[in-house]
Amino acid sequence: MKKYAAEFIGTFFLMATIGNVVLNPGGAGDMAPLAIGAALMVMVFANGHLSGAHFNPAVTLALWVRGRCPTSDVPGYIISQLAGATLAALAVLFLKGAGADKPIEPDVAKALVAEFLYTFALAYVVLNVATSKATSGNSFYGLAIGFTVLAGAYSVGSISGGAFNPAVALGITILGISKASNIWIYLVANLAAGAVAGFVFKTLNPEDV
Repeated sequence: MKKYAAEFIGTFFLMATIGNVVLNPGGAGDMAPLAIGAALMVMVFANGHLSGAHFNPAVTLALWVRGRCPTSDVPGYIISQLAGATLAALAVLFLKGAGADKPIEPDVAKALVAEFLYTFALAYVVLNVATSKATSGNSFYGLAIGFTVLAGAYSVGSISGGAFNPAVALGITILGISKASNIWIYLVANLAAGAVAGFVFKTLNPEDV
């Protein structure tokens, strides 16, 4: 249960930070990606020893493909992540008083590509800094993971919304930042990217099992 509690806590604070810095009043504007990346970084450092600090169904899928997440753990991880994002979104609605005035209107093709690319980058970084034998015991893994989301948010946030995470996609849908009819974009792109990242890691590191 500790690992599921850790996944819930980490995903909760990631999603709570996203909602609070994106929505007005009191949004962080251009500094929002920095706060989001920092929130992910500190939650990874805080919870990595308990659960591996996935906080993202796409990362859980990547780790499962890579062989570092038992099949029996996958449902519990994903349920914990979705629950954390949902309750965080509800907390943000309470704190802010309302959701977004107008949901984003992404170009579907561009959003699919943007979400796939940076979710792949995130999962690929996680696999290499947090599961590879060559980087075992490093002290920078949380920083690397947080900065990957920071880079992605600044790079393509204006194109896709910068979720890179199906749990976050659920959260921004609850907050009205994204339309419910668009959640499939994130589910398809994010989960596909996680799976591909797992296969790419295994291909490039066949001896790292």
